[in-house]
Amino acid sequence: MNGNTFRMPARRLATVATATALAAGPAALAGAGSAHATGDHGRASAVVLRAALDVSLLNKTVNVPLAVSLNEVRAPHSAEKTALTATLDGVDGGQPFTVLRADVARATATATAGRAEGATELARARLHVPGLPLLSLIEVEQVTAKATCVTGRTPVASSNVLGTVTVLGKRVTLSGGGTTDVSVPGVGEVRLGLSERETTSRTAAATALRLTVSVNPLKLNVAEVQGTVTLAEATCESAEAPAVKPQGAPAGDTGLAETGGDSRTPYIAGGAVALLAAGGGAVAMARRQRS
Repeated sequence: MNGNTFRMPARRLATVATATALAAGPAALAGAGSAHATGDHGRASAVVLRAALDVSLLNKTVNVPLAVSLNEVRAPHSAEKTALTATLDGVDGGQPFTVLRADVARATATATAGRAEGATELARARLHVPGLPLLSLIEVEQVTAKATCVTGRTPVASSNVLGTVTVLGKRVTLSGGGTTDVSVPGVGEVRLGLSERETTSRTAAATALRLTVSVNPLKLNVAEVQGTVTLAEATCESAEAPAVKPQGAPAGDTGLAETGGDSRTPYIAGGAVALLAAGGGAVAMARRQRS
């Protein structure tokens, strides 16, 4: 078989070499200057009730720490809970003790790369503590809390206490914020923190009511109860804004970064020039052979 049968003509070889060089140059530059984005999902949480109580049992020298929560949810994955009661065991002669009962008790949390939000709603709720089964620690008509964090924007926190509030049987008037103290002789004291809100550049937190409880109703022959109770709390944290930067670009080499090139650019350009030169040489050789 003739060895020249599969030999590409010199002019065509030069043309292919030139086209390959011109095509490879932009492709390589595009790969060297491609951008990448980093980021994660935001985070959010919500809870209708969270209580941390220390109960001193009558005729005993022991203290029983009790913790209870209702409808506590967390995201990055969307979640919702709507249970209407919360109970404790082991503080009422072995029988379940109902801490909270409500007509509406909803907590939701959602989080994506662009938005995270926690929200809580509690309506027509009555809260009891061990030792006061018949007298509500607090009764509320409606409380809400919401925290919204959108990536790249200022987070927002809001909370509201709507309608009447009754503490230890006394109707109280709450101001727009701050604390309110309620004292009932022979029963105890409650300090209410109203509409607490806090934001940073990427986070937000809102609490409708936070109660500091000290109940010692000795005349009723019941236990002493101390601790804190939170009603309607929501938090969020936004994902970090995506950062885009050229891959492999040397620090401080702003010129290369702006054009999409990097430290390999001179070598790529040099290779293209060499291929062009080779193609031109092949064309000249073919002409000399024909002449």
